Amino acid sequence: PMANATITLIPQSHQLHPGDSMTLHCSVQVGSAPVTFTWLHNGQEVARGPLLELRAIDVGHSGTYQCVATNQLDGHQALSPELALEVTLWGHRDTVAAGVGGALFILLLFVAVIVAWHRCHRV
Repeated sequence: PMANATITLIPQSHQLHPGDSMTLHCSVQVGSAPVTFTWLHNGQEVARGPLLELRAIDVGHSGTYQCVATNQLDGHQALSPELALEVTLWGHRDTVAAGVGGALFILLLFVAVIVAWHRCHRV
């Protein structure tokens, strides 16, 4: 019988950013060859083989991953625990947006001061 299917994440970070790469490795502690591996993303089959390599990931890669190890001789299977991954946007984008918003506010305030000064000092 098959047992103890596990997933190893390389790099070992559950928070990834767009453009990063990652590799998932599936293995079993109990089971005899030949073993095939099937990868599930959010419950849907996405690949086969012991390695799942994802390059230039994006937010769509977020979710749960599992692997199913199957013994080809007798059909026994072992399902790994779910591995939850989150692809997050880079934090500095929010900072840049706040900086641009603040700069626009200061610019509008400056224009308002100039207009008010002109109205007060008309000859």
